[in-house]
Amino acid sequence: MFSGIIESLGKIISTRKEKGNLILSISCSFASELKPDQSIAHNGACLTVTSVNGKDYSVTAVSETLEKTNLDALKPGDMINLERSVKVGDRLDGHIVQGHVDGTGTCESVEELEGSRKFRFTYKMRDHLTVPKGSVCVNGVSLTVVDSERNKFSVVIIPYTLECTNFKFLKKGDIVNLEFDIVGKYVAAMAKTIN
Repeated sequence: MFSGIIESLGKIISTRKEKGNLILSISCSFASELKPDQSIAHNGACLTVTSVNGKDYSVTAVSETLEKTNLDALKPGDMINLERSVKVGDRLDGHIVQGHVDGTGTCESVEELEGSRKFRFTYKMRDHLTVPKGSVCVNGVSLTVVDSERNKFSVVIIPYTLECTNFKFLKKGDIVNLEFDIVGKYVAAMAKTIN
């Protein structure tokens, strides 16, 4: 379980295909504190630490994860949003994030506002899963939806979040990981069974 509050940016050191899997080696500020079997959200996708080597660690993304995320497009030097799982008893500063990415979206526009930046995203999933002032997780970042339409929504990023996440590198046309609010997904599923 995660909160969508990014703890650190990680740098992709290497990627390696192994059968249908992708092995990622990542360098980050807290790598030396990790141990195998821990869960970390990588651009919002929960992956298990498989090995630790000083300031680097490795994870494996299976084909199911690669089909639903932007992880397959990562290359050495890319920066990735990282969050370790929430500790019981900690404050939940973002919203409940499972680390189970629903699919990807495309950045349709980036607009500079006075003191912030507005990002608009589109997605191809059939369900309409956002509402104004609701929560959404984009590349692992817990955000508040500003505008919501069928298959598109926008968010506004404050300077602090921009500086501490890979949103500072995001541009029009980039692919992002999306995890919609769990409550909204349950409501959508129940509405389908009633109709």
